[in-house]
Amino acid sequence: MKTDVLVVGVGVLADHVHGDLSGQYQVNRQTDFEAGIPQTTAMVLLLQDAWNPAVHVKAEEVLGQAGIPWLRGFVSFGEGVVGPLVRPGVPGCSQCADQRHLMAGRDRKEMWGIRQQLEEKGGMERDPAASRTGLLQMAHLICAEVRKVMKGERARSEGHVSLISLKTLNGSWHSFLPDPLCPVCSTLPDDSKERARISLQPSPKISPDSYRTRSMDELNEVLAKDYLDHRTGFLNNKMIDLVPPFADVSVNLPLFIGDEGAAGRTLSYAVSEMTAILEGLERYCGMEPRGKRTVIHDSYNNLKDSALDPARIGVHSKENYAQHDFPFQPFNPDRSIDWVWGHSFLQERPILVPELLSYYSLGCGHGFVYETSNGCALGGSLEEAIFYGIMEVVERDSFLLTWYAQLPLTRLDPYSANDKELELMIDRARAAAGYDIHLFNATMEHGIPSVWALAKNRKQKGLNIICAAGAHLDPVRAVKSAVFELAGMMLTLDDKLEENRDEVEKMLQDSSLVRKMDDHGMLYGLPQAEERLQFLLDDDRPMRTFAEEYGEKANHPDLTEDLQEILQAFRRLQLEVIVVDQTTPEIARNGLHCVKVLIPGMLPMTFGHHLTRITGLERILRVPMELGYAERPLDFEQLNPHPHPFP
Repeated sequence: MKTDVLVVGVGVLADHVHGDLSGQYQVNRQTDFEAGIPQTTAMVLLLQDAWNPAVHVKAEEVLGQAGIPWLRGFVSFGEGVVGPLVRPGVPGCSQCADQRHLMAGRDRKEMWGIRQQLEEKGGMERDPAASRTGLLQMAHLICAEVRKVMKGERARSEGHVSLISLKTLNGSWHSFLPDPLCPVCSTLPDDSKERARISLQPSPKISPDSYRTRSMDELNEVLAKDYLDHRTGFLNNKMIDLVPPFADVSVNLPLFIGDEGAAGRTLSYAVSEMTAILEGLERYCGMEPRGKRTVIHDSYNNLKDSALDPARIGVHSKENYAQHDFPFQPFNPDRSIDWVWGHSFLQERPILVPELLSYYSLGCGHGFVYETSNGCALGGSLEEAIFYGIMEVVERDSFLLTWYAQLPLTRLDPYSANDKELELMIDRARAAAGYDIHLFNATMEHGIPSVWALAKNRKQKGLNIICAAGAHLDPVRAVKSAVFELAGMMLTLDDKLEENRDEVEKMLQDSSLVRKMDDHGMLYGLPQAEERLQFLLDDDRPMRTFAEEYGEKANHPDLTEDLQEILQAFRRLQLEVIVVDQTTPEIARNGLHCVKVLIPGMLPMTFGHHLTRITGLERILRVPMELGYAERPLDFEQLNPHPHPFP
């Protein structure tokens, strides 16, 4: 029977722990792993007075093969680190903890470089801040963990690390999630046709008037606990913005290249925080494959019988591809690229999709199009995620089609929705932020209620016009979503516009200067740009009620029934709904799902006027005629040449 404890390491920390445990257990002592592991070893402690990451990697290799749990303690830049308790075969190793700790830090690039140097050259013998008092504090903590493990109890260090200031002796425990791409403990399956196949299952709504399958009360129990921690968190910071007229909370998704903010906007700061966390999870899932390993690398010509033709999703113009500094190359059907499996609901079979269309951070400088988060959505069930992914594609398509075809949409009376909350939202935007909100019915040929929302400033200062969009089977929900988006920009960008007015005015004259996401919204903050929106702002058109424009909405108890009706509507139009499952282990642990929805033929949202993608999308020319806005199909030359105002 294995009953011994093995202490590996030299220094004061190892001495303390060895001495404290020797009275209770048979404790063996080694300086390294060269002598092997005694067969009677039940647990290994790797203890150092400094940081030597190469030794931790070695421990993962040796102890993983031996199947022995182990715990580490070391000192790094004046801070004691204890944990995690590593159990071979269980995701969540020392390398996962280090990666989460590094990514949550402000100096992640510098720390990554230091770690590389230490791995190559070896660590220091002793950290200058490793005081005897501080190391003694660490030793007491480590011994307490050992006693729990040896008794068969759950240790605090399982899935956690303790960080102790060796100057103040203040310490705290921090949870971390296993890294699905960890080279040591990852167990990701290969992507496959079988895994991509989707068979829709019942997905009961939480209440008759809801379109969600998981309540916020239920999610509130896990979101902040599992995902938000300033030292080791998947998300590492939270900020409350008191300037906008509604509750605005953002969380930070730390990336190696920088920080990515994710915002939640509702009528409650508590709900906005949860919404922001969910948005952060969605961003993370959509950036690269972390739920399965991409295994297919081939050309379209070799795969065309089972692959999506990339030309169907809209590409950049020949003129843009010809520019010497354009970051993308025209699609080459003979060039080998990475492909992932998705599911086509039109063909009812798995289909191969270019990886760079399925994960929006890929492809810059190496691909053939600029792809954003368009169509990415997270839900409490797979069906819910697909539903909201479709809604986002529809929302952006309706907005862009309206803009490029300059459709004179019907104006909506916001007070005709018979929704008191919406009325109060409209009134608050006017009273607290000084904006009048105008609504327009942007529903396209598929019939999914869509709105274009426009906020017009009543004040002399600030953004003159802000635009947003929404789509939902419930048009009131679509409007509220758009109003929350508008509110997020009210008052917050006023100073930025004034500080950069000269540059923004140049964009008005030269559309090629509109290069970033913020540029679109800032451009239409100029009063001089208002004339470009006169096709919407014409007051001669009478306002109509929600009942006149949208009629009665169906009310199903199961969200899958709503989704099936949507898919059937798209089948009638021969619009193919393709779903790529982006779910990662981090969100699957809490029953969440994330998808990317692609609908070839619909207009993809892009930012930067030079990155517009309408080439190959003939639908933009015929839908205005089908809806009665034009007498005949349009020509591409007739489309609006200006940058869109989606912020």
